[in-house]
Amino acid sequence: MATVTKRPSLPAMQAFRRVVEQQSFGAAARSLEITGGAVSKLVAQLENDLGVRLLHRTTRSVSVSTEGLSFYRDAVRILDEVDAATEAVRSGAAAPGGRLRVSLPTSFALAWLAARLPAFMREHPQIELDLALNDRYVDIVQEGFDCAIRIATQLHDSNLVARRLGNVERLLVAAPSYLEVAPPLAGPQDLGMHACLVYSQDGGPVEWPLRGAAPLRTHGYCRANNSVMLREMLLAGLGLTLTPDFVVGDLLASGRLVELLPTLRPAPHTVFGVVSNTRHVPRKVDAFLDFVGSQLTPPHGPAAISGRLRTERRPRRAS
Repeated sequence: MATVTKRPSLPAMQAFRRVVEQQSFGAAARSLEITGGAVSKLVAQLENDLGVRLLHRTTRSVSVSTEGLSFYRDAVRILDEVDAATEAVRSGAAAPGGRLRVSLPTSFALAWLAARLPAFMREHPQIELDLALNDRYVDIVQEGFDCAIRIATQLHDSNLVARRLGNVERLLVAAPSYLEVAPPLAGPQDLGMHACLVYSQDGGPVEWPLRGAAPLRTHGYCRANNSVMLREMLLAGLGLTLTPDFVVGDLLASGRLVELLPTLRPAPHTVFGVVSNTRHVPRKVDAFLDFVGSQLTPPHGPAAISGRLRTERRPRRAS
């Protein structure tokens, strides 16, 4: 390829970045809302402008060349700085707006967020929400998410950044109809005689870390990777489970479920808002995370819960 001196365009750099992150011209085109041919043309023009091969293409895969990987790192920095400068100029007058793509745990989204979301949408009519409900761990960079909600006891180090939004209690619960026919439950030592309904994302055993007791390790009488489904099994009197309070709060209030061993509640989970970096957090992302945090945290609750940042890696999530 002939070496030239033409300066690369920002659209071409953006197209190249999306192809690298999503490892697909088609996926990059969908995220940019243009055609695959347009993405291919932009990347080809970028390679021509730089005079190097950035990507190796086959009919089935796309891989990044050594030169392409080096340029990708610089392109991400440049594009993020352009976005930050643009956002700073607009922030004085314009309200947060644009497409906001968020990854959410399924049960949290259905049982807690859905009823509250209309208030956010009315408050920010210029934000176009694109919500993906999925309990698997997503790569927010490669899959094109602006942010994600994660629920865990703690998050570990990585190149992502997590903001603490609030806490959710975990409760051991069952229906009165189950308790009428079940063995007595005086303490954690009796749980082995009970039908345990378990939230799990894989086939391994799950630990219920009740306060002051050795963690109960159980495979469960029934397992599901969605807490809303377990809620229906609870109501049918099929067993007991340890679940976040947002899944069963209304049923406890109405008496359709009861809390068991309340003095042994495990430590609460924390709700985190996860972003890829803190150098440039778009106002639409801040607006969404601020809203979730305000709904989770009482108005006069601990100030430290909102706005604190820390790094994170793959968590053990509650649904």
